Amino acid sequence: MQLTPEISHEYPFTQNFFTQKDGFKINYIDEGNKTSLPTIFLHGNPTWSFFYRKLILSLSEEFRCIAPDHLGCGLSDKPDLSNFTYDLRGHSENLVDLLKDLQIEKFNLVVHDWGGAIGLSAFRNNFKKINKLVLLNTAAFSSKDVPKRIRFCRLPIIGEFFVRYLNGFAGPATWMATNKKLSKTIKSGFLFPYQNWRDRIAVWRFVKDIPLENNHPSLSYLLKTDQCISKLNHIPTMACWGMKDFCFHGGFLREWKKRLPNLTVHEINNAGHYLLEDEFEYCERTITSFLTT
Repeated sequence: MQLTPEISHEYPFTQNFFTQKDGFKINYIDEGNKTSLPTIFLHGNPTWSFFYRKLILSLSEEFRCIAPDHLGCGLSDKPDLSNFTYDLRGHSENLVDLLKDLQIEKFNLVVHDWGGAIGLSAFRNNFKKINKLVLLNTAAFSSKDVPKRIRFCRLPIIGEFFVRYLNGFAGPATWMATNKKLSKTIKSGFLFPYQNWRDRIAVWRFVKDIPLENNHPSLSYLLKTDQCISKLNHIPTMACWGMKDFCFHGGFLREWKKRLPNLTVHEINNAGHYLLEDEFEYCERTITSFLTT
């Protein structure tokens, strides 16, 4: 996909591609000092590496910054369901394979939304690889506390039609997930990879992969990750949390505090789910200080 000049100005990165085990290409940013400790940025749904653009531009002066687009997202390939499962296990395995290909053994990890479950599931048996961890309105444990508007998107037939045909998930997120109005260019940047039914397959499948049912195929995989979270107490971990997030609200932050008593917390009262859009300067200052000290 060819970015528009306006989006390229906001997202001025060279695109790199890793071919995963099924032959599909995963796009990733790899910017900054290649001799420094890498920092991995993992996005959620319905965003892509564009979400981290300003933070990468800032941190790349000191760190090697790597931000993949999960398969089906951003500028990565978007295979149909017959070729990729679009589940937590599949995304986690792709991440492991990418870092193995890049020969990265130790890294900082910054996660948002589904990025938390993907990143921590990928390395749950080897958390020693993580140097420092930054949590941005995310989870890596199961919860039944899902808004009705998201539950609606999971309904058979009508949910897929709403998300994929009407763009009823990625579209509304550009105003529901923020506390400040996005500019036309930034809104276009978030929506650029998701222009039609085919492009929105991962957006819909992420919603379907929320393990609300007791027999959901991703539930046991996520529960195993949750059982390992306490091991992160030996790793410096910080949370920057938009307290106006309607989805990953303060209740999720309280769950992190229970699991990680040593967690350093920065509550941002005027930020929503897209906290890097609402309060970027505060987030940048706080995250930079944490990673560099």
